[in-house]
Formats: sequence, structure tokens, C-alpha cells
Amino acid sequence: MAWTNSDIPDQTGRVAVVTGANGGLGLETARALAGAGAHVVMAARNQQKAAAAEADIRAGNPAASLEIVALDLGSLESVRKAAEQILAGHDKVDILVNNAGVMATPEQQTADGFEMQFGTNHLGHYVFTAALMPALLFAESARVVTVTSTAHHIGFAVDPKNPHLRGNYGPWKAYGQSKLANFHFGIGLQRLFEAAGVRAASLVAHPGLTDTELQARSVEASGGGLTQRFFHGMAGATGMSPREGAQPQLRAATDPAAKGGEFYAPRFVNNGAAVRRPILRRIGLSKAIETLWKVSEQETGVKLEVPRSA
Repeated sequence: MAWTNSDIPDQTGRVAVVTGANGGLGLETARALAGAGAHVVMAARNQQKAAAAEADIRAGNPAASLEIVALDLGSLESVRKAAEQILAGHDKVDILVNNAGVMATPEQQTADGFEMQFGTNHLGHYVFTAALMPALLFAESARVVTVTSTAHHIGFAVDPKNPHLRGNYGPWKAYGQSKLANFHFGIGLQRLFEAAGVRAASLVAHPGLTDTELQARSVEASGGGLTQRFFHGMAGATGMSPREGAQPQLRAATDPAAKGGEFYAPRFVNNGAAVRRPILRRIGLSKAIETLWKVSEQETGVKLEVPRSA
């Protein structure tokens, strides 16, 4: 039997934080978790869209427990403020879904001068996760789910000499690098959890080819670039719905049988039911993770550490 949202166990009493919860996969993830009884923190940059997303969830589930927190992953100041607000309101975070992202944009920089895709998709989530670590470790058995993409297969590991691809930028090259960074981050975080002997778990998921606003925003940002228009058209013609595309990350976040370090994705690479997939690209994996951590710490000034369990 294929895993579906109906297989999500009761989440009553649990706190879930979902980045990019104002649309697409994030909205469907927030909807499903709230439907299972979790209190969902909808962390999103566009507050008008976040309010509309909250209203959309409540229209089908008036009893949903929701709150909105402003989060712009392209600004470390915003990331820190969002984390501070969440920590002020919650002693624990049981589920963190690092879902938000941008795709194949023209070369531009974040507020902190990072390449936009690496800065938003990885560095912002790196700092956000580090800031929420006290609440994650306070939970009985927290899960961090980092959302990557099939594009991680075309990505190159971060070059510490040029992590922002200055003078060597390509929209899809940068996207692939950021999504491979997401993949390495999820696996590296699990290694830290295991070394510290804590019960928290880190998993990775990707949605396959899903027809979401991300595709349309990519076309808009590129000024209608040929490749972006191709993938937007393909997603519309053959892609899964956002509800279907969100199932790998929901399974990673909630399936009692899922374990830290696992990778969930559609059965047929870009389409199909959410299943556990093997971890590929193992050659050089440890070195790439070590380099990513060093670059992330150097660029952000944040050291992501997991204290050993007493």
C-alpha cells in the first residue's frame, strides 16, 4: 500500500515549524501536519501570502492550530529574529521542515552578500536550524527534514575558494550546488546527532517533479528563460500536485518507521508514492560534508554544534 497523508500518526501536542509555508509544498505540509493535530508555525517571507495560506487551511479545518512568523532566509537578521520569536513562544520544536527555496534565478545576492540560491536554500536554513537547536533537543525525539531536489544529482560540492560562484555563475549550476548542499546538510546533521547521542533525527526528502509556484517564479525571475520555461511547462503537463509532492517530506517528518539519515522521494525518481531511497554519491561524501560545514561557519559566523547528551 502506498503511503499517504492518512498514514500520518496523531500529532497532537507536537510543534512543527515549516519554512515557506505560504504556498506550494510548504502550504501542503503545514495543512497536513495541522490536520493531524500539530501546532504549526508557518515561517514565511511574504506575510500577505502567509495570511492567505493560513485562511486557506482554516477554511477546511477551523480548529487548526497555526501561527505565522516572518522569515526571510535571504537575511540572517530576519532568520535570527524568526528563531528568537519561535523560541520565545515554544520550549520545544518537534518537527522542523526546511522546505523554502528559490530556483534557477539570475545572479543576485542576499542581504548579507551571499549568492542568492546558496544563501537562501542552504545558509539561511543552516543558521535557522542552529538557532532552533535548543528547542529541537528539548523535544523528546525531534525530526529535522531538509528538502532537496533531483537537481542535487547535477550539483557540485561547494568549492571553499568560491562558494558564491563569482565569475562562474549559471542559474542551474547554482541551483544544483544549493540542492546538493541541502542533501549534504541533512546527512551531516544526522552525523552530529549520532555523535552527540541525542534522540533528534535528521532526514532528507525531495518532491520530484511537482507543479508548484516555484516553477512559475523561476520563469518570472529569469525573464522567461528557455530552460525555466521548459521545466515549468513539463511540471504543468506531467508533474504531481503539491499535495502529492509534499508526501516525501511528510513521511520523513512523521512516519514512525523512518530513521535519521534516511532519504525519502517519489518511487519513480520524479513521480510516484513517497518511499525511502538509497543514499547515492557516497564517494567523497564525508569530505564534502566537512567542507560544507566549514564554509557555512565561515560565511555566516555561526557554529552549528550539537551538545553531547548527558
